[in-house]
Amino acid sequence: MSIQSPVIANEREYPAPKTCAIAICLDGCEPEYLEVAIAKGLMPTLKRMRETGTDRLAHSVIPSFTNPNNLSIATGRPPSVHGICGNYLIDPDTGEEVMMNDVRFLRAPTIFSKFYEAGARVAMVTAKDKLRALLGSGLKFDEDRAVAFSSERSGETTKADHGIDNASEWLGMEVPEVYSAELSEFVFAAGVKLLKEWQPDVMYLSTTDYIQHKYAPDQKGALDFYEMFDKYLAELDALGAAIVVTADHGMKPKHHADGTPNVIYAQDLMDEWLGKDAARVILPITDPYVVHHGALGAFATAYLPEGADQADIMAKLDARDELILVVDKEEAIKRFELPGDRIGDIVMISGENICIGTSEHRHDLAALKEPLRSHGGLTEQEVPFIVNRVIDLPNQPVLRNFDAFFYATTAAAL
Repeated sequence: MSIQSPVIANEREYPAPKTCAIAICLDGCEPEYLEVAIAKGLMPTLKRMRETGTDRLAHSVIPSFTNPNNLSIATGRPPSVHGICGNYLIDPDTGEEVMMNDVRFLRAPTIFSKFYEAGARVAMVTAKDKLRALLGSGLKFDEDRAVAFSSERSGETTKADHGIDNASEWLGMEVPEVYSAELSEFVFAAGVKLLKEWQPDVMYLSTTDYIQHKYAPDQKGALDFYEMFDKYLAELDALGAAIVVTADHGMKPKHHADGTPNVIYAQDLMDEWLGKDAARVILPITDPYVVHHGALGAFATAYLPEGADQADIMAKLDARDELILVVDKEEAIKRFELPGDRIGDIVMISGENICIGTSEHRHDLAALKEPLRSHGGLTEQEVPFIVNRVIDLPNQPVLRNFDAFFYATTAAAL
């Protein structure tokens, strides 16, 4: 391998791997998906890994959304360190509501960039391009030691900007549809080819949760997905890599018995209590992929107008059965390790089978073709953490999904 000494990233020491250290983030992988697929005999590789390696449950960061957790995995630290606390925020510098995809929002270097600086070969493949720039921050592509691209834009990659020209052509697979299982399959296939031909020291593979939003664990679409993943996992394992399989968050049904979304509209409540648009409710799940979730998740933050009776508003929210937790900014910072300048005055979290919306008229739910499944709260915090080697691991809540590369490199150093 390329490096001999441990690498320090964000005050954590990562052992120098003797073989490739891989972390796989299965987006939206509620542990039940693995249990059902294994029970049906569809995941022999993962079943063996759980039996002969190390099998635990870990906690994701809250909010249990894609961006905060992927960046926590990529930095080995919580959002209070790296700054990414959602997919969407009010920019404290401008007051505008914007996507949190820009590298300017990232406050800590990634593990990948630190391994790259130490001389390692680093590869990172994501399903959606929204993460690629953040995860690839600090990498340079002029020395043939870094590759970073997304399935979504795999036909547009260049050696100068991604470390590889036309990744779609290189892999021999068409650029997949965004709303498809193939978007994630492309990630796995690319990971296998990179491991075989390019031989990275550290590799991160991150998928999309389109399938998990669309299908429950016992439905064919989900079972087909995990059967497909297991075949690629077998190839990665056979090539000798040390592998950690984890997730950014779980996934729960958020709908009524008739299939209609089960939602509490927090902006409508604020308008009723404080006057129209006096408060601002922000849904950090918001992103362009509305077919996934209709911008409905289980975590929201509210900015109150000056002079508002915060205690009264919190008491009114706390009295709602739909919400299982209502805390002020200080408590949210402390409990969930969040950056205080990027959340509002109040944080609210809904229960297992309900989501939080802004105003009813602002959510176009026509794009949702199936009963709503979503995430963001405490009930989607538990995620798998499986290592293909025997190592000493705690369990959740001590074990976090962002420990993935620490334990992947630990296993790879054995």
